[in-house]
Amino acid sequence: MPRKTVMKNTPLRIAQVAPLWTRIPPATYGGIELLMKLLLDDLVARGHDVTLFASGDCFTEAKLHPVTELNLTETIERGEAYCYEYYTSAAMAEVLARAGDFDVIHYHLSPAWLPLAATTKTPGLFTMHTCPHIDDEFVFRRWPQVAVNGISQCQMRTAAVKTGRAFPIVYNGCDFAAYEPSFEAGRYLAYLGRMSMEKNPLDAIRIARTVGMPIVLAGQPQNAKEQQYFAEQIQPLIDGEMVCWIGPANHAQKTELLRHAAALLFPIQWDEPFGLVMIEAMACGTPVVAHRRGSVAEVVDDGITGFHAGVIDALAELVPRALDLDRRQVRAHAETRFGFRTMVDRYLALYSSLVE
Repeated sequence: MPRKTVMKNTPLRIAQVAPLWTRIPPATYGGIELLMKLLLDDLVARGHDVTLFASGDCFTEAKLHPVTELNLTETIERGEAYCYEYYTSAAMAEVLARAGDFDVIHYHLSPAWLPLAATTKTPGLFTMHTCPHIDDEFVFRRWPQVAVNGISQCQMRTAAVKTGRAFPIVYNGCDFAAYEPSFEAGRYLAYLGRMSMEKNPLDAIRIARTVGMPIVLAGQPQNAKEQQYFAEQIQPLIDGEMVCWIGPANHAQKTELLRHAAALLFPIQWDEPFGLVMIEAMACGTPVVAHRRGSVAEVVDDGITGFHAGVIDALAELVPRALDLDRRQVRAHAETRFGFRTMVDRYLALYSSLVE
């Protein structure tokens, strides 16, 4: 069968398969779902025929193929579902049954379902939104015909060496127009993320105390372990003055938090694959002070959009330097690197290469 020739502006029939945990766009927390909203709607705006396999409560310009009526987080909370795997298997079964309707299928699922994607002749792309582990590496080696991309170099480096595969990288994007910046000096430091040991709000509080600035925390625990961490380590430090907590933040609340912050603290204690909140802060003109783990050195341009250090205790020394950065330059520089249309351009290039 001859390969399809794809001209630069030829519309593609694209299936997008979403995780079912959260609706698109997310009401509060949901990094993958936020990125998918930008990707989906821009692909449609460019004239492509896009079908989204997701929960029925999503809002998108694409055609919606509902796998479940409601996102699984709410469904499980209602006691109407128990095991995520059943529903993701259903999503795979339904998209594969329709594989002939599409030129390419873009999966935003765990690679646990990658072997199923290898059963169809329709080209597939799995985007890794998490850190690859040994089981992921197994399927990468076993089914090399299914394309995989990462969201940062650091995320995929070890897997590339161990599997002998090259993984293209597509950095996450942000709709800078959706964030109203402030170019005035901020009044406090900000932390935005899960209340977990890995995200490390405890050291964010400690850094703020060291530099003598108030800190505003946004986010919430996501599971029982994180709830215990929050109750034991964070809640006792919240005094409503120097340490404030506003809970989970929707888009408007997140923008207000970030645009009025002097800097975003990002003292992670794990190898974050990307860290979308960093570029959301930059979109507001707010510099980032981060622990140099995971993607941090790829996302934060030292001395331009913020600073990073290899030791968390050194972050306090970097806060005053971050406050001296030009907030207009922070936003402008970040937009050239992480505007969402750049992300869409790169995914379209991958789609075209797969179809050809």
